Amino acid sequence: MADNTKSKSTSKSTSKTWDASRIPDLSGRTAVVTGANSGIGLTAAAALARAGAHVVLAVRDLERGRVAAATVTGSTEVRRLDLADLSSVREFADAWQGRPVDLLINNAGVMMLPEQRTADGFEMQFGTNHLGHFALTNLLLPYVTDRVVTLASGAHRLFDARIRFEDLDFTSGYNPNRAYAQSKLANLLFTLELQRRLAQAGSPVRALAAHPGYAATNLQSHAGNPVARGFMKIGNRFLAQDDKAGALPTLYAATQDLPGASYVGPDGRGEMRGGPTLVGRSAAASDPDVARRLWTVSEELTGVSWPLGAGERVAAQR
Repeated sequence: MADNTKSKSTSKSTSKTWDASRIPDLSGRTAVVTGANSGIGLTAAAALARAGAHVVLAVRDLERGRVAAATVTGSTEVRRLDLADLSSVREFADAWQGRPVDLLINNAGVMMLPEQRTADGFEMQFGTNHLGHFALTNLLLPYVTDRVVTLASGAHRLFDARIRFEDLDFTSGYNPNRAYAQSKLANLLFTLELQRRLAQAGSPVRALAAHPGYAATNLQSHAGNPVARGFMKIGNRFLAQDDKAGALPTLYAATQDLPGASYVGPDGRGEMRGGPTLVGRSAAASDPDVARRLWTVSEELTGVSWPLGAGERVAAQR
């Protein structure tokens, strides 16, 4: 479930031959995509809507979300969600009112920011990329009928990536790269533990993760280090793939018949670009004990717990 090698059994059938035109008919299904006002989130939302899904663009800025939704062909709506504010996450979930969520795509994220804090006082990258999505997923889980896809990154292998339980908020010395790597490692550990809990509950819902490779999006433009922004600008021009290609791992994870806890990324060298396929993850991202500990800590920090009986309620909706 969490090895460090690519899946040989699926790579031939995925590869560069798979694209968004092969998404199955999603008529009658609802997808929630966080951070869907631009980049990979908007590209994924548009592809799901074209396939017939009703897509909810969960965005921090409603006006930007409405502008983005106007570019999408198909059924959409825009709802406010600020993942850096747990009260906003709760408001979003409280307003859902029982409609099934077939696909929850935890796409939104921030990257290598100068030191900042969320509304609740957490380091911004850990608070947004992990804790916000942790809370959202657990609050919506009673309505989820198919799967949860969480966006990770190859950065989970870099910058001395580990979960710094002794100082999750980097109060003793902030490093934007390490903080980002921690948040992306947390995304994979969250997926691992979520899948374990779903399976234990007998739920048909699956938890999967994906990463876009090196995709040219506006995420990199928010990096706080000007040197890092310079390198990213060069990389975006000469190495990166575009939003459409970068969104394929997300769309593949969201629509194809894959095992729970699968991790999807590009099949090219270094997983930087290419067609979607199953990829491996680091040993640190495969540790079930760390995943369980992170889950417990995340419950304590957010005040949001695994919803008792979620598996049974979800199964009853099928």
